[in-house]
Amino acid sequence: MKRAVASCTAALRQATDRDWTAVKAGRVEWSCHATAFHIAEDCLGYAGNLAGRARDAYVPFEITLEEGTDNTGLLHVIETTGALLAATVDTAPPGVRAFHPYPFRSADREGFAAMGIAEVLLHTHDIAEGLGLSYAPDEDLVESVLTCIFPQVQPGPAPWPTLLWATGRGELPGRAPVTGWHWHNNLVVPADRVDLVGIRPAAARDLRLGGDGGFDWIEGGPYEGTRSASGSLVKAYEAGTHRPEFGVFALVRHEDGRAIGGMGFHGAPNEGGWVEVGYDLAEGARGHGYATEALRVLTERALARDDVSVVVATIEHTNIPSQRVVARAGFTRATPEEERTARTEHGMEEGLGLYLRRA
Repeated sequence: MKRAVASCTAALRQATDRDWTAVKAGRVEWSCHATAFHIAEDCLGYAGNLAGRARDAYVPFEITLEEGTDNTGLLHVIETTGALLAATVDTAPPGVRAFHPYPFRSADREGFAAMGIAEVLLHTHDIAEGLGLSYAPDEDLVESVLTCIFPQVQPGPAPWPTLLWATGRGELPGRAPVTGWHWHNNLVVPADRVDLVGIRPAAARDLRLGGDGGFDWIEGGPYEGTRSASGSLVKAYEAGTHRPEFGVFALVRHEDGRAIGGMGFHGAPNEGGWVEVGYDLAEGARGHGYATEALRVLTERALARDDVSVVVATIEHTNIPSQRVVARAGFTRATPEEERTARTEHGMEEGLGLYLRRA
């Protein structure tokens, strides 16, 4: 956040002697002055929501400028509100979420940081474009925004042009212009004793490479299935086919905030409404019903969608504990004919049993 604000003020300080109220900011409908003030409003609003743990709406307050505040003073306000957001993010406990409408009505501290950074970078671009200034932020900062709150956007040849395109501010070869967009914060699905926390592409990349993905894992976690699924998520993200609702989730235990396993889908549902689910737990978390609880909730959420008609799981014939998990979660064993169809049409491997739960 601090780097984003520093890049903003360094770029705009070159033109503090200009009348920002008389110049339109790039492609937005506001003046450069109104757009700069909007940066400060957003930073303070995000800090307020996260600090106040807002649940259903924005915290009802607003910021005003003292009469006669010049452009230099306005940049000082941006620096101050940016620092407030950075401090709020830094001090928020892991797992804390607060209201934001897009798309699942909440965001965590990483999401609020990414949204704040995006507001600063994008609107600095707008103002700079209006004032005829050159502006390009650090690419690694832009990439962190893309992987955090634009997981549905396929990476382009470079992060900054990709972010500008994804927010309707530029073009990318081979891609249609973007006319409408929103942030895409990660999904959290609550269950009785665990939360299923959506894993973002950056976290999945870290898990695939042997890291912890930003989660506090119990001993023995993450298990190999979670790492493998994270690798598949990264491939889908890079191919532009990742749909976060059908991604991978870390199972985070309520009692201590620690991750105990992973659960998720092998991709989006096919044309017939078929979607496959998989899961694993660290050994220390097995035998307590966590997998059953999480699987039941995630499956019911999927089946409530119009594009899902059946959730399937494939399990080794010798894996009796996993078979019991799916049975307790409402799945039934497929018929021999259904299993033959799964092998011929869906590529199910030999040696696996097919379990189904229908809408």
